[in-house]
Amino acid sequence: MTIPDTFKVLIIGGGTGGMCSAITVGRLGADVDLIDIDTNWRPTGAGITITGATLRALKDIGVYDEIAAQGYVGDGIRVCTVDGEFIREIATPIPAEAGVAGCGGITRPVLHSILSRHVREAGTDVRLGLSVDRLEQDADGVKVTFSDGTSGRYDLVVGADGINSRTREQIFPEAPKPEYTGQSVWRIFTERPEGVDQRHFFLGGRNKVGFTPVSDTEMYLFVNQRTEKIWRDPETLPAELRSLLEGYGGHAGRIRDAITDDTEVIFRPLEAFVLPAPWHVGRVVLIGDAAHPTTPQLASGAGIAVEDALVLAEEIAQAGGDVPGALAAFTARREKRCRLVVNSSVKIGRLEQAQASPEEQTAVVDEALAALALPI
Repeated sequence: MTIPDTFKVLIIGGGTGGMCSAITVGRLGADVDLIDIDTNWRPTGAGITITGATLRALKDIGVYDEIAAQGYVGDGIRVCTVDGEFIREIATPIPAEAGVAGCGGITRPVLHSILSRHVREAGTDVRLGLSVDRLEQDADGVKVTFSDGTSGRYDLVVGADGINSRTREQIFPEAPKPEYTGQSVWRIFTERPEGVDQRHFFLGGRNKVGFTPVSDTEMYLFVNQRTEKIWRDPETLPAELRSLLEGYGGHAGRIRDAITDDTEVIFRPLEAFVLPAPWHVGRVVLIGDAAHPTTPQLASGAGIAVEDALVLAEEIAQAGGDVPGALAAFTARREKRCRLVVNSSVKIGRLEQAQASPEEQTAVVDEALAALALPI
């Protein structure tokens, strides 16, 4: 089946999931508007780790070669002790026919640049500094009133507006709120040492430490810390991060020693939840972090948002104009897989907080990555 000749879609949120939805739905021949509240349309965060399953999805989007050229792709995760001694390698399986590496990494600004260019090339009308004040549905469409007083009518509205989604509040006012997991993550960019060609975990200490290459010359280091959810003075972050890395050897220790008071440190509390089905009301649907925000332990938050975009477009194409039916089918296909990512990520985080053995922690990673390697 195909979509009607005149099919208008609004995507709320210009992050990874929103941009990928603009690309995939635009391919169907839809007239796509994308809005974002940020007037500068800037990405947030440092780098992003990418699983093989996400690379496969990004290949389907049409950007894998650019990511491989401008970021990092490879295979396996090197697991080390706190001292930097090798323990084992976690496989990053992906079927050979996928034609992608087992994992990768890229800076968020570079990923945003790649995807936003494809969004504009697809003919998407991008409007910035806008949010949605009101959604009014009838059997045939959705009237949207924007924050600037203008309005539009759409056949489909996609809420891709993140963990604190206003769209979710509008269509599910009683929905659960994201919950703090007891951990926060620290990240810094640093030079990629010679010979580092894999992701790394350093396990067995007070906190989980790791790093991911994001280009030929750069990588980012992260620390997952068990801590109360408290505000921190940005000026104190470098010294606090140095303290968290005390006792770590190898590359982690050398990176610690190079941190200065001028080092930019990104600190973020980790929150997660999965919205119970359905993820839509009528013709308005939630994707990505709006429906299933996760913690970064499986490096799959952005990845399942990309998959959402692919599956949503497939179901819209197959429904022949039955938008509510397509959205019900979308949730039915996505809920179990997304719940696996969120629940496994939170479970790994709990094991990290309990200072469980490397074997216990990596067993959950092994199982989840094997499941994610299966087709979506």
